[in-house]
Amino acid sequence: MTVATYEIRTMTRRDLEGAIAWAAAEGWNPGLQDAASFYAADPQGFWMGWLRDEPIAAISAVKYGASFGFLGFYIVKPEYRGQGYGIKIWNAALDALQGRTIGLDGVVAQQANYQKSGFTLAYRNIRYQGTASHGSIEHSGNVPAEIVPLSTIEFEQVYQYDRPFFPDDRRTFLQSWINQPDSCAIGIVQGGQLAGYGVVRPCQSGYKIGPLFADRPEFAEQLFTALQIQVPEGSTIFLDVPEPNGAGVELAQRHNLTISFETARMYLGETPNLPIERLFGVTTFELG
Repeated sequence: MTVATYEIRTMTRRDLEGAIAWAAAEGWNPGLQDAASFYAADPQGFWMGWLRDEPIAAISAVKYGASFGFLGFYIVKPEYRGQGYGIKIWNAALDALQGRTIGLDGVVAQQANYQKSGFTLAYRNIRYQGTASHGSIEHSGNVPAEIVPLSTIEFEQVYQYDRPFFPDDRRTFLQSWINQPDSCAIGIVQGGQLAGYGVVRPCQSGYKIGPLFADRPEFAEQLFTALQIQVPEGSTIFLDVPEPNGAGVELAQRHNLTISFETARMYLGETPNLPIERLFGVTTFELG
């Protein structure tokens, strides 16, 4: 009788704020201004499960372009877990993305459950944590390059640079993400062309750098160092590195960051061919 009163609805913008608060309670440490960018990506892509008048479950099933979707925010309130509510909203999200390749960053403990739904492991994403230092910017190598505010570069050039790093079009999300209040977005330019960019934003705890994309490891180094001096010295900083990017792992270790969390990047359908060697920092575990 109780299950019959359970209803799954599309989230309102206010509902999404509630889901982000749940994510914070789970220790996922979302950004303080993430909700606007998430909602801009796909206003119909966020679902909430209601038991009578109480929201008890959440999930996102965000569509990108015509071929890709990403699952996130899969949360059931602790007191309602193990009662079938989670699998119902999970199945609703999968149905909403039917026919698309679907990605997710899942907690490692849930890998086996995701595999039951047909997901396969691509690689691990490792969250590194450390302390912001305001030391001098390191310029590895002798390649001339210039760090500039990303706002000084035409958005179309930023979008075209970003496009290979994601399986399908995320133009609307990207435009919102790089313009988040209280964040800092910078690019590195070589020969008049964008050769990398990164964003740092305030979170429930500390600051996250993401994305961090660069054509060369030394460019990623320069961007990382320039981003961390944009936050108060001594603040906690986070960088989510795809484990197969060895230069990204070395960058984190070189800056005395230590592993604090990890996720399993998994896909249902064909695994996208992303330039992992240039992907030094994931944008967000919630939306890819």
